[in-house]
Amino acid sequence: MYGEMDKPRFGLEQSFDSVLRGTPGLYHKQQVRNRKLKFVDVEPIDGEDIVTTINVQMQDIAEKAVADEMKEINADVGVAIVMEVATGDIKAIVNLEKTPGGNLAERRNHAVADLLEPGSVFKTASVMVALDDGVVDTSYMVQTGNGQAMMHGAQMNDHNRASGGYGTISLSRALQVSSNIGISKVIDKFYQNDPQRFVDGLYRVGIGEDLKLPIIGYAKPNIRYPNQKNSKGERIWSGTTLPWMSIGYETQIPPISTLTFYNAIANNGKMMQPRLVKMRIKDDVATEIPPVVLKQQICKPSTLAKVQDMLYKVVHNGTGKKAKSESFAIAGKTGTAQIAKEKIGYKAGGLHYLVSFVGYFPADAPRYSCIVCLQKSGLPASGGTMSGWVFHNIAEGIMAHNLSMDIQSAQEDSTERRPTTLNGNLASAQTVLNHLGYRSIGRWANTDGASPFWGVVGMDPAQYLLDQKSATPRDIVPDVHGMGARDAVYLMERSGIKTRLEGRGKVVAQSLAAGEKAKKGTTCVLTLQYRK
Repeated sequence: MYGEMDKPRFGLEQSFDSVLRGTPGLYHKQQVRNRKLKFVDVEPIDGEDIVTTINVQMQDIAEKAVADEMKEINADVGVAIVMEVATGDIKAIVNLEKTPGGNLAERRNHAVADLLEPGSVFKTASVMVALDDGVVDTSYMVQTGNGQAMMHGAQMNDHNRASGGYGTISLSRALQVSSNIGISKVIDKFYQNDPQRFVDGLYRVGIGEDLKLPIIGYAKPNIRYPNQKNSKGERIWSGTTLPWMSIGYETQIPPISTLTFYNAIANNGKMMQPRLVKMRIKDDVATEIPPVVLKQQICKPSTLAKVQDMLYKVVHNGTGKKAKSESFAIAGKTGTAQIAKEKIGYKAGGLHYLVSFVGYFPADAPRYSCIVCLQKSGLPASGGTMSGWVFHNIAEGIMAHNLSMDIQSAQEDSTERRPTTLNGNLASAQTVLNHLGYRSIGRWANTDGASPFWGVVGMDPAQYLLDQKSATPRDIVPDVHGMGARDAVYLMERSGIKTRLEGRGKVVAQSLAAGEKAKKGTTCVLTLQYRK
């Protein structure tokens, strides 16, 4: 809100202001004897409530994953969106940017408002158009040479040109390894004489769709046509436009549009409008805002099956291996694009990059799609390594959360459900167990209770056994295996050791060996997992 102006600044508050605000009333004051009384002339009318689609657990998982990576790579902007495949519901949306003071804050809805050249995540749309038009198949062979090629007087490069390029590869392999030359040569060969057909195809498969989002300031994709002219009446299409457009340049797509396209791939071709509000409530009467289908089918079923297979192989055999999970299948596409700084070009003030990963999980029965976009200055810059790792952490966190819910709902009523209790602060563990009605025995020496009891948790058939361990001296690296993050970090920092967490669950590994002399200021990496 704009403070005293009583006006919303952005977001759903701004877009739904007329719904939320209601109608103000009117009253007057009148002196009656020695008192001023208030008389209502017009009763105020309450506004409606809106119910968003956001899932707070998923939002928390996504925010943490993005923030951690932004700090690790010194990124300027971090975006993540999680969408439910079947409905288009936005379950999490992250918009973080680095402030002048070095902190992270939400200042702009980058996810829906940023018009940037998307880079290689756009290649999937190009390949889909070519397959759907029947001009090539996935087995079509293309010569990428040594990773460098001249196209209409400009040099096209592959990311592995320093190591000799990919040589002759199939179209499927070109997408898996994100070969600029491979994809652009195919599109240039079959559409150079009729670029209008290619652009029409992009709109047909939905990558250029106007999503009509209920957010003021959302951006529509900007995909130019061959006959389009600028404000001076000059034609803005050249010989290099088509090949560079095919690999994600010379066009601007907001992250939400890219995700909507990939969500349609996961949804067997049905494109859903992103839904941010699922219900309006007035006087306890709820009105559902139903999901909206934008396109029943973005391409032929045969084309879709081939694209789905290629996106699976991107993660398992191509540039997206960092996104891979050992617990479930992931499909998606990496992207790394150099960002042009408006009118002053690509190299103004150094090189700027947009690194992305977009995909869905589980690949064999998709439930969620997700896009991660990070903007950073300078090299290294890798969509697969950086954004792919964030995607991995988001997907693992969401699936772990959903898995625990699924297991609980699948248990029979007769099954005894005993919570897993981590090592660490035993007094806290006992308090929670007693509150939940579980029997526990705390086997520690009597104290005044001023300090926590540190130890390990065991179980017998009837109860929990909480055994105290001798406290580790502060100048020694503690053993935090089996502990939760809070207790593990407390003990490490108690010894003057900084910590960095990787994963979620209980500690299964620590980079500093327990029992060693603790050196203040050193960093210990704690690896956490839910199942070990």
